Amino acid sequence: MSTIRGARERARIEVTAAIKDEARKQLAEEGAPKLSLRAVARELGMVSSALYRYFPSRDDLLTALIVDAFDAIGAAAEQAVAEQAAGEVPPAERWVAVSCAVREWALAHPHEYALIYGSPVPGYIAPMDTVGPAARVGLVLIDIVRGAFRAGDLTLPPLADELRADAERMVADFAEGVPPESVAALVAAWAQLFGLISFELFGQYNRVVEEREALFRQTAGELARSVGLRDAGTA
Repeated sequence: MSTIRGARERARIEVTAAIKDEARKQLAEEGAPKLSLRAVARELGMVSSALYRYFPSRDDLLTALIVDAFDAIGAAAEQAVAEQAAGEVPPAERWVAVSCAVREWALAHPHEYALIYGSPVPGYIAPMDTVGPAARVGLVLIDIVRGAFRAGDLTLPPLADELRADAERMVADFAEGVPPESVAALVAAWAQLFGLISFELFGQYNRVVEEREALFRQTAGELARSVGLRDAGTA
């Protein structure tokens, strides 16, 4: 019986992967708002009722694609920081390495990036299942800042008095061990990081910026300094 269950589970995994692969093709061709379970089933040679056993609704399929995309971009960020861990790499350089890894993933997966950082899909409300995966990149950046602070290698940026209570709440909510000054700056830097990527990916740099990687690297370094991370050799 265990052999039969194992075969069924493998078959389910394979069919689920095929459904998601076809759905990603639809994202690229039609965009998320036009994603259709019936169209996915038709392309896979399945009847709609069979596909519903895997994904009961379009929103369930969208959620699976969103979670996969967040996990993939998060894994790229985590791998980038892990590759820096073996050497004596300054925190600012680790920040830039992570930022570049996120950009590279986005450029390689533009439609999946658009799904998670582009326009909201009409009628779709993301469930709590997406919250953890969505936080992975941010948590990597927070950990870099936290490590620099513990090592005494962080310069506190200015913090407006009216933002202090909000910054202290953010520390308690998701950035324990990071000073409020850097948390507020970090949230702003996180938003700017994805703004840079979105501008490039969605064509806002066309006929404006040619050396886009160079601009991104320079700006990522400036964002690192904005949260208090020091360059190599900076006292």
